[in-house]
Amino acid sequence: MSIQQPQYFDRELSWLSFNQRVLQEAQDKQVPLLERLRFLGIYSSNIDEFYRVRVASVRRVAFLSQLKQKDKAKQLFIDIQDKVQQLQNEFDTTYQALLIELSNNNIHLINEKQLNDFHQQWLTQYFQTHLSSHIFPLIITDKRNLTEQIKNDCTYLMVEMRKADQESHFALVEVPSEVPRFIELPAPKSLLQKNIILIDNIIRHCLPQIFSVFYDFESIRAYSIKLTRDAEFEVHGEVNQSLLENMSSGLKERLSAEPVRLVYDRKMPDSMLDVLKKGLKIKSNKRLNEGGRYLSFKDFLQFPSIGADNLEYEKMPALDHAAFSLHNNLCSAMKAQDILLYYPYHKFSYFTEWLRQSAFDPEVVSIEICLYRVAKRSAVVEALIEAVKNGKKVHVNIELQARFDEQANISWAEQLSEAGVEVTYGVSNLKVHAKLCVVTREEEGKRIRYAHIGSGNFNESNATIYTDFSLFTCTPEITQEAAQVFEFIKSPYLQFEYKHLIVSPCNSRDKLIELIDNEINFAKQGIASEITLKLNNLVDDTFIKKLYQASNAGVKVTLIIRGICALVTGVVGQSENISAISIVDRYLEHARVSIFSNNGEQRVYISSADWMTRNIERRIEVGCPIYCPKVQRTIIDIINIQLADNCKARILDTDQANGYLKDKNDKPFRSQMVIYDYLQNVDPLHILNEERSSQVDGDKEANIGLCITDKADQTHTKEHTNEKRLKESL
Repeated sequence: MSIQQPQYFDRELSWLSFNQRVLQEAQDKQVPLLERLRFLGIYSSNIDEFYRVRVASVRRVAFLSQLKQKDKAKQLFIDIQDKVQQLQNEFDTTYQALLIELSNNNIHLINEKQLNDFHQQWLTQYFQTHLSSHIFPLIITDKRNLTEQIKNDCTYLMVEMRKADQESHFALVEVPSEVPRFIELPAPKSLLQKNIILIDNIIRHCLPQIFSVFYDFESIRAYSIKLTRDAEFEVHGEVNQSLLENMSSGLKERLSAEPVRLVYDRKMPDSMLDVLKKGLKIKSNKRLNEGGRYLSFKDFLQFPSIGADNLEYEKMPALDHAAFSLHNNLCSAMKAQDILLYYPYHKFSYFTEWLRQSAFDPEVVSIEICLYRVAKRSAVVEALIEAVKNGKKVHVNIELQARFDEQANISWAEQLSEAGVEVTYGVSNLKVHAKLCVVTREEEGKRIRYAHIGSGNFNESNATIYTDFSLFTCTPEITQEAAQVFEFIKSPYLQFEYKHLIVSPCNSRDKLIELIDNEINFAKQGIASEITLKLNNLVDDTFIKKLYQASNAGVKVTLIIRGICALVTGVVGQSENISAISIVDRYLEHARVSIFSNNGEQRVYISSADWMTRNIERRIEVGCPIYCPKVQRTIIDIINIQLADNCKARILDTDQANGYLKDKNDKPFRSQMVIYDYLQNVDPLHILNEERSSQVDGDKEANIGLCITDKADQTHTKEHTNEKRLKESL
């Protein structure tokens, strides 16, 4: 008897499946050793946020819902805890294996019990000089409510001081986050061995020094703990309160929000755990997770570069783009043609240079931009302020509810307002998530607009690790509607008709369903049809049902989903024509792309929106059609390269087992590396020409070209191969 497959995967369990793919990178021996440690940091950081947001939401449903939904939420919470504990066990095993590999490479991550006499004295002095001023022990008493004292997602050492025939004294010591996490111990230059110690262990070493000034004890011991709180908060307040005041009030709520998870060192004695649970008012063990000696593995994202060069990824310098390089003035380059950048392969500095030039360009009259997340030191914000000084009209919509960046965005909003920038905060009940910028110039008595529409934030730091598309265009149909989005943000009561852009919440659902229905109609007529989607998350029920309908009509649906995929692939009578992969590699796949075969005349869109209900109905998002054949071909080629990945692509199947998409007979084909090689080629014809004279360089390029062509041949379009697209674009 066959097991009936579900219609949807649960989004939380699907997300854990994604984070398991991150853990796989830490387990992959083909990944350089120090990068594997950093993937442990990414995994840990992801889990922390997952508990702060998603698990907290599940718990609220379990407490507040009606009986049936309550029971379902409680079971989901149990399933989540079981899966997390399974992954934690894998994590611990992986970490121990990496410690051994580090030792084999003369890098030793040691603890306070492994110090020689010289290093004990050196660390005692280091503690006095660099750490002691950051240490403020919190003494645990029956009268102290620890839930109001412990910070969210910070590591603490729970300390017990004991003396014979006396009650123990307990304290918490926060491990400071504002100091370097890893310290390299001094050693002779002739010694190849490198010893690294975490500041947690420096503090453990110095515990007697910390507490002996007030307490008399015979023994002292400490175990790590970390508390995760509910990250959701309400923006409320009196009518006359400003949005900034409401946001600040909400952030204070988060600081004392309900504990969602307590992670503790599994070696902690039960007696100490009981004291901790009492202080935190935790009555159920369901909120407890066992961990190891060290709990803030997100710090491993900053593990120092140490040892041989082959322990880290080879550097891949960001590329120049010929279309920009041919012009001194970036607006002139945009006027000549549409330009596509693909970060981090291309330089993000083209965008900041465009803003810098616009800040003093005599013909620029205004700049409008949506900011969601920006870098700590933002050249974007600096250029906008300088533009005001030069008399430009600058409008910035800054999203105050960008999760975990709220406080930073409040500060940016105040700084921009003080500089004379017109600052807006979006539309009530809608987050502004669009990656949009419009620069208007006065050229020969006419107002000409230049626009950027992309899939990623205007953040210099993220642009070095997130893959995102950025389209720079002067196409009037696009730039006019982009300007209308800013009018909608300022005046949401106005009605705009978007014929080209896909704008949430205005027309996204209707437009995307229309595009899917178009493919369904072709399929019903016997015309080969195909939909290819690259998204971070696919969750929305309506879209999933529509894709199931397309599959049943004979439309081939191909998905590249980095994170959550609630759609169940490969089910007969439901999704047998749908396949899905997920790529996790050195760069975070963040771009959103939709490709519809359209009877051989492909329609290609890039967007800021995932296919989630929140992105379609509760956010302002912008998707953009790609009209330039050359840019369209580049995007399609990149997607085809990713679909050919046999190194980092995992299959999203009914078991969520994260099996690799590999063929023993295939040569290794790692899409992120191939894309870099592809974009390095100045002349695109150089890739697709199979009769090249240079055999040495040709092998790699032929591999790229054959991959693209093979994938193009697999699509059900009318001989719409890459060579045909290339010739049309030229």
